[in-house]
Amino acid sequence: MDWCRAVVLSTVFSMSWSAEDLTFPPGFMFGAATAAYQVEGAWNVSDKGESAWDRYTHEHPEKIKDYSNGDVACDSYHLWKRDIEMAVELGLKFYRFSISWPRLLPSGYPNHISEDGKNYYNNLIDGLLEKGIEPFVTLYHWDLPMSLTDLDWFSDYARVVFSIYGDRVKWWITINEPLIICDVVFDTGFMAPPIVSPELGAYLCSKNVLMAHAKAWRLYDEEFRPKFHGKVSLANHHIWFDPLTPADAELAELAREDCVGKYTHPIFSSTGGWPPSLEKVLEDVSIKRGYKKSSLPAFTPEEIALVRGTYDFYAMNHYTSRLIRKAREGEALTTWPLGDSPDLGGVVQRREDWPVTTSFWFYVYPEGIRRQLVWLRQKYGNLEFVITENGLSTYAGLDDQDRINYYKDYLRQILLAIKEDGVNVTGYTAWTLMDNFEWMDGYTTKIGLYEVDFSHPQRMRTPRASARFYADLIKKHALDPITVLPLNDTVS
Repeated sequence: MDWCRAVVLSTVFSMSWSAEDLTFPPGFMFGAATAAYQVEGAWNVSDKGESAWDRYTHEHPEKIKDYSNGDVACDSYHLWKRDIEMAVELGLKFYRFSISWPRLLPSGYPNHISEDGKNYYNNLIDGLLEKGIEPFVTLYHWDLPMSLTDLDWFSDYARVVFSIYGDRVKWWITINEPLIICDVVFDTGFMAPPIVSPELGAYLCSKNVLMAHAKAWRLYDEEFRPKFHGKVSLANHHIWFDPLTPADAELAELAREDCVGKYTHPIFSSTGGWPPSLEKVLEDVSIKRGYKKSSLPAFTPEEIALVRGTYDFYAMNHYTSRLIRKAREGEALTTWPLGDSPDLGGVVQRREDWPVTTSFWFYVYPEGIRRQLVWLRQKYGNLEFVITENGLSTYAGLDDQDRINYYKDYLRQILLAIKEDGVNVTGYTAWTLMDNFEWMDGYTTKIGLYEVDFSHPQRMRTPRASARFYADLIKKHALDPITVLPLNDTVS
């Protein structure tokens, strides 16, 4: 899109938004995010252990679109000072990053803490705080140590991290996107580790992840909150579902419970446990398949009590939406959430006017984020919501007006949720600070505010037009649909 066309579009936007108050509430926080495997590189530096993604990309390069891996990625392990500079240039209130479990605990177990790994995160945290930027830390963003086969050791790992960094870090995510590490991994074998077990493994994983989160939260609450007074939550991946027809309304609600409620109802509801409607459907499906009991493992009363209430805020990752309809007799279904929903008997599709992106799973529907926020508030009450991921995948290029328009449209919907629907959203996180290793897309998909030259030995980072837009937004604390910043401007 050329500059003149961008001005015209911005003028059109200003006409439709002129009557709205586009100012964010006082204290609203803006941040950006990355994840360890996607940006750090230095995969075998010092005594770092091997992660599941190290093994997966080395043994199955054909699974990655461009046969790449995260061995070097953005080299943030060595270039962390530049990462902090970028956060300063944008004016971020917080920077969300994850700690690599096998970098800090090379064996996966707390018997040995890597001094180099510990110092890397100390330097990053201290460097951010020196610039007035809050570190917002995720304990687990998919890089499971290969020495571990489950998450039974998660609370021990969490204790090490809280002990070392808890005096300075006040915002924590325990586990990022259970939907991906359970449903996508075990339903499809599409990501690390490549294990396909949709009828059993995915549901066992769902419960294990919730139990791991709950134990880590309880640990922080009992041992570390009295000293450090931080906030801890779990970040889920939210796909909004609309019914294709009014007759599909009940199915759409089940899909929301399967995608989101499965990982929120046990934590955020007053009763705890699985969403009752989903629990009943999955039990019926399991019996029809010949199992003696549901594949979704039940919670004991003690486990319900352990998991319920283990939150300090609601962390919401959101990118895209879907339509869903009932499957016809004999219709073949692909595996959800990348495709359909066989367990629910639903066919998933997109509306024709939803723009597609460079990622096969990603369609643009800004209203979905508002609908999701309202649904969550109706379900679980007046929680504090923080959008912990939101952004657009595109091709390369610095003049990324499509990304700017995505941010404008989604942030406008968030403002409507705040001001018209009464949803208590207190923060927003742009995904991502810079181009990185985007899992199965490798480096073919660009999603950063900063472009990274992956052929350059110093992985040069260059601000896109969206970086200038975001810096301007943060500075004004309001959306300004008329602003189109020239590419030769510098971020300030």
